[in-house]
Amino acid sequence: MSDYDDELTRPLEGAAEASAAEGPTSPQVGRDEWVARHGERRSSRGGVLGTIEQRLARVPWWAWLALFVAVICALPGVFESGYVRRVAFDTVVFMLLALGLNIVVGWGGLLDLGYVAFFGVGAYAYALLSSDQFDLHLPTLVVIPLVAVIGGIVGWLVGLPSRRLTGDYLAIVTLFFFQVFLTFTNNGDNIRGHSLTNGPNGILNVDEFELFGWRLPRATSEGLFNVKYLYVALAFFVVVYVALHLLNDSRTGRAWRSLREDPLAAEVMGMPVARLKLMAFAFGAAVAALTGTFATALNGSVFPQNFEFPLLITVYTMVILGGAGSQAGVVLGAVIVSVLLEALRDPGDSRGMFYVLILLSLVAVYRTSLKLGVLVGGTIVFGVVARLVAGAIDDRWTTGPVGESGRLAEWAADWVIVPARLAEWVGPVTYISLVALALLLTLVSGWVRIALLVPTLYLASFVWENVMLPQPESARYIVLGALLVAMMIARPQGLLGEKRVEII
Repeated sequence: MSDYDDELTRPLEGAAEASAAEGPTSPQVGRDEWVARHGERRSSRGGVLGTIEQRLARVPWWAWLALFVAVICALPGVFESGYVRRVAFDTVVFMLLALGLNIVVGWGGLLDLGYVAFFGVGAYAYALLSSDQFDLHLPTLVVIPLVAVIGGIVGWLVGLPSRRLTGDYLAIVTLFFFQVFLTFTNNGDNIRGHSLTNGPNGILNVDEFELFGWRLPRATSEGLFNVKYLYVALAFFVVVYVALHLLNDSRTGRAWRSLREDPLAAEVMGMPVARLKLMAFAFGAAVAALTGTFATALNGSVFPQNFEFPLLITVYTMVILGGAGSQAGVVLGAVIVSVLLEALRDPGDSRGMFYVLILLSLVAVYRTSLKLGVLVGGTIVFGVVARLVAGAIDDRWTTGPVGESGRLAEWAADWVIVPARLAEWVGPVTYISLVALALLLTLVSGWVRIALLVPTLYLASFVWENVMLPQPESARYIVLGALLVAMMIARPQGLLGEKRVEII
């Protein structure tokens, strides 16, 4: 060997020491350096919170599931109110709907705007098979899996014409299916002289659940909600959750996630993209249809009005808030949204929630800084001065009712301007002004933003007391939308969702 060849094969000076210093994450043959050092790049919280977060992450998923189910099972023993138990049942229904939508949106990455229609298909299928509509009263243990299969088939059929569509085009097709479902159920009372869905009147006198020879009445002898329906729905929730968890860890689950991240790359790698889309539609629709059986059996009836567009927005909010792609996240989102919507029905509870959320948001943004003190103090002073000026001009501007008794209501009446009679133009003008100020806040920073936040917060309180609280049904969804926007700004991936790598 010549001196020239020996020079080419001789390692560079210090190369061996540098390689040893890198440790086990040093570049190796067949091992990507960026992937090998993934653990070093992961951002983790420091301090006590970081330690707690790391230890909680070590708890297996099934332990969290068991604890969660145990808490829900204990609710009837803590709360004897039939209303609270019914809310718990509705929350479990929402949890199942969120799990089904997560298959299509969170795992498959498909924008399905017709998802609630599958929920309706399951509800109507159960009603048709277990009522006097066609004098069919099939056993419950036969109807429930049969309805799930019917829902899966309908989902597969809907996915057939849209398997090559993505994005907005897919959303339009699924939304068209949703509208077809609503039109059919509302006009299904005269199909060639026969009534299939009874139109807007719906299907009544649907059979109750009968499991293993035991009939489950919808209400107890006192007329309260029968908690056994909660336990039945919870048992099916556990089965669906475990099955979907195993499915997510399978080859199909990994293929769905690849389809979500980059459909073109997945197709180039040989994955059956069209078949994966059909499977996502079918599995999601099956879960939604299965959920429809519980709601229909408990209500004893089904109507087209039960499947309007607000329900679709609500389920999507649960998935986005909790974190699309995360099973635990969408379940948590369902619990938060369901409880929040019920809490906002009562003006007293919604008032307290409104002011607490504002205060917590300010603390989360400014923490314990000087700006927080200036902002809170300035807003209080601004409100006191504004109310004194309004009262000096005209007493009728500050003598309006607050609607509820209590210390917080009294404080709001002494701080917020509540006219005895609100002019019709005040509500729209103040609401639009509040939106304009919120948009303006995004264009400024520093102390200018602090100065602008003071009248914005007071205007938000004025709108809440005078416009939102008198209309609690609309206020619920407005607050829900504001919460979702705030969450998307602070944590775009949702509460338990994972951050995605984006190449720009």
